[in-house]
Amino acid sequence: MTKLSSRVTAVLVLAFMAFFMLFTFLGKKENTSENENRPLAGRPGFSLSEVADGITASQLSTYTADHFAMRDLWIKLNAAIRAEVGEGIINGVYIADDMLLDAQASGRARADESIRALNSFAERYNGAIYVVAVPTSSGVYREKLPEQFDTYRESQQISDIYDKLNRKIKRIDAYNILKMLNKNYIYYRSDNKWTSYGAYCVYRTVIQRLGFMPTTYDKYSVHHATSDFRGDLYNRSQYDGIRPDIIDFYSCNGGAEIVSCTGYYNSGKTVEKHIYDEKLLDMDYMYNAYLGEEVPLLKITTTVKNERKLLVIKDDYADCFIPFLTQHYSEIDVVSPELIEGKISDHIRFSDYEQVLFLFGIENLSKPDILSTLS
Repeated sequence: MTKLSSRVTAVLVLAFMAFFMLFTFLGKKENTSENENRPLAGRPGFSLSEVADGITASQLSTYTADHFAMRDLWIKLNAAIRAEVGEGIINGVYIADDMLLDAQASGRARADESIRALNSFAERYNGAIYVVAVPTSSGVYREKLPEQFDTYRESQQISDIYDKLNRKIKRIDAYNILKMLNKNYIYYRSDNKWTSYGAYCVYRTVIQRLGFMPTTYDKYSVHHATSDFRGDLYNRSQYDGIRPDIIDFYSCNGGAEIVSCTGYYNSGKTVEKHIYDEKLLDMDYMYNAYLGEEVPLLKITTTVKNERKLLVIKDDYADCFIPFLTQHYSEIDVVSPELIEGKISDHIRFSDYEQVLFLFGIENLSKPDILSTLS
């Protein structure tokens, strides 16, 4: 009986493994993972040199992991089990009581190259320059992280960057504003980025530094566009024990209106866009509803009659921030430096603007090449 039981168990295990192996290699393959919002590995090619170098084995391992049978179910099950047994970190994401936080401490990276690029630009540009470094949710809610991940303060990193900037550059503090208001819904529960309300809270200070009175909150109508948003931290962890987030669209009652919103590709092709594109809420990453899918250059014109032009050089933290600026300028040009080819000056003339605003999340400002196209 013992031998028979062992044989039956062995046959069942082998059958189970064979089923999943066949399903993995013969089943339908997807190019992207909707849940993780990323491309999946393609089928590896085979050559004698790559086999000898171990490249094929590595590619095959990645391909198998990305296309394993019932993969999404196993990932979610793994996340639920690890959370249940008290293993609060999944793929670098920490599960706090009410939100997900990035435990990889991206803020530890150095921002020396960005500092050099900004200082060099300040020597050449005659207008006013403003910089806003926005902390991540992990920086503002750092007390929620375990002690072993609480080794570097984003507030200190932002201060270090600001201290090294050219005196011509006006630094605007976002960290202390957000820290003071952290009992409010200023960051998404499943993403590093701030909410529209968090952006509004910082806008009130930024726009005063730019020379305007902020539009008061009671002038805005807030449209809850969706309450089903799950962000990058969810994509990485696949942990769905945290409530989905709300994406809000703000419209100013009786305020300035958008005349045009035109995106420019590096090829010169243009596309008409929207400040808020509700159709993109049906896509994998709902945050793209702010300003639409990214383009290298975006030109926004409004009904404001002051003939003031502002240049914003930014990452995606600015996408929900820029709509608030449209109440103050007749034209706002927006550059995404990571997407633009060549130099930024190949696409716009800096002398056309009396003010330039740099707005970046601190983790992106720390990337070595984020401002390389500014030179």
